[in-house]
Amino acid sequence: MSSLKERIEWLERELPPNPPRFRLHEDLPFAILRYGPKEEWELRSEVERLATRLENKGQVVTTVSLAALLWQAIDENEGIDAVIDLERQRGFDAAQAQVNTYLSDEDFSPLPRLVAERLNALDPDHDIAFLVRAGSLAPEIYHISKLLDELQGRTRVPTVLFYPGDLVGTNSLRYMGLTCLHSPPSYRVKIYG
Repeated sequence: MSSLKERIEWLERELPPNPPRFRLHEDLPFAILRYGPKEEWELRSEVERLATRLENKGQVVTTVSLAALLWQAIDENEGIDAVIDLERQRGFDAAQAQVNTYLSDEDFSPLPRLVAERLNALDPDHDIAFLVRAGSLAPEIYHISKLLDELQGRTRVPTVLFYPGDLVGTNSLRYMGLTCLHSPPSYRVKIYG
């Protein structure tokens, strides 16, 4: 297994052309850079430095925080006070399920729509997007594999998802290293693992 810096260097070598070398499918222009959950703070610094290096070479990089979109969905719906009240009355699992509904149900603020809106404001021929803060969706607020499946065909912008977890085999990831969750899903995108 390579270090975080080595994985970022590998990704960086494949980003300059547009479309980048990582794009395996026209309708799913994503790649995943996997990092250990304990590397979150280091990852954030490395992502900022990577974006700066790419911008210095003329690339346009937009960082999209999944945590910010999570809070946007909560705020657009019943607000955090309603989630807190629900947790007090019925427990964490009920509160987590409610937030999942906000992020999944078309009558609320589905996460794929929020992400696609952010990405589709960009120019797919010149811009690159970084999806960060995926750990905010733990433990089961929203499944990352579901997000990528639901984004298929909804954007053409080359996007790198920075994924906290463990590599299992060559194309499966265990989110946040949590073995108590479902079996690790396989991904149909390039993984820098």
